[in-house]
Amino acid sequence: MSKIAILGLGTVGTGVAKVVAENSRQIERRLGEPLSVKAILVRHFQEGPWRQLMTDDFDKIEQDQEIRVVVETIGGVGAAYEYTKRALSAGKHVVTANKQLVAEKGCELLELARRKNVNYLFEASVGGGIPVLHPMTQCLSANRIDEVYGILNGTTNYILTRMVRTGSFFSDALREAQAKGYAEADPSADVNGTDAGRKICILADLAFGRQVRPEDVPLEGISRLSLRDVKVAGRAGYRIKLLGRAIRLSGGGRTAYVAPHLVPEDHPLANVEDVYNAVMVRGNATGEVMFYGKGAGELPTASACVSDVIEALEHNGRREDIGWTEDPEGFVDPLEVQTRFYFRIEGSLTDAALAFGQVEVLSEDGETGFLTERISGHEARELSRNLNVLACLRVLG
Repeated sequence: MSKIAILGLGTVGTGVAKVVAENSRQIERRLGEPLSVKAILVRHFQEGPWRQLMTDDFDKIEQDQEIRVVVETIGGVGAAYEYTKRALSAGKHVVTANKQLVAEKGCELLELARRKNVNYLFEASVGGGIPVLHPMTQCLSANRIDEVYGILNGTTNYILTRMVRTGSFFSDALREAQAKGYAEADPSADVNGTDAGRKICILADLAFGRQVRPEDVPLEGISRLSLRDVKVAGRAGYRIKLLGRAIRLSGGGRTAYVAPHLVPEDHPLANVEDVYNAVMVRGNATGEVMFYGKGAGELPTASACVSDVIEALEHNGRREDIGWTEDPEGFVDPLEVQTRFYFRIEGSLTDAALAFGQVEVLSEDGETGFLTERISGHEARELSRNLNVLACLRVLG
């Protein structure tokens, strides 16, 4: 019998315990032996079905030779970082859904896992239950991945969906998301783009093989998005989506950022709604491949964690060859990348044309909404500096 420990008994930790118990037959068929939870690390003991497994002493887990895999569901980079290092150093595989820890410390932890000949796996850190990291590193390994982008946060996607469907203002849609449990009481990490930023870092690290540091990735969220722009975009055949993007540039450079985009309504991402996520991977051989599903939640995320547990145990004694080098050089400011831009200005079409030359007009009723030709972000800033800009968004494509 293979035995694991769970660190933390919040939403994901509880889900892992449930999946191991409820899907025991399927897991045993895959592993060839039963899988059980031997210990659950908690700060405060509580009554429930796993009360007899609870401990507040990580030393017991670290020193227990029967525990082969540690599932870290604590979150953050404090205790989770310390316990992960100790578990790997003790020769135990570690599985996590902790996107912040992987984005900030993944390179170091993967190197420690390599030295100890164990696995550090984190499929659940991006997209919850959507299998995307393993397909990127295994199924698409014959490709040079040129771009990864997508809807990486379900909370913001739900808010934008409500703004489109019902004409809700951002504040009203946010309150609805909080009432349904889709948004935290403090939603800043979601609506400001921090959550999506951590995920795009992980995707970029795996796609390009070199570290993209979270502090280098510009983040633009949706808190300042106007319902006016949602309506203008919709009438013109676009949907506004918050996207994380990582792009391989000519000359070996790379860039990544998070920002709202106008997405053409015939693009697959335009119809990804509510709390669903979708990731597009563009390989030089396959073209674009899309991964779609629920990006969060107790059981979807737990499913990805338990799949990683099985993966680690099946490859016991030999490591999954994943990782990236700690090489921040070659990261390019995304403002150097060319794209079309959407502007809404307080002014006339003449004002827009004088600043940008040829433009595509989307609305003209006291305020002018228009699309530019392909220009860099630096050019967009410079050309618009004498305009009264009410909104500026990138256009996908």
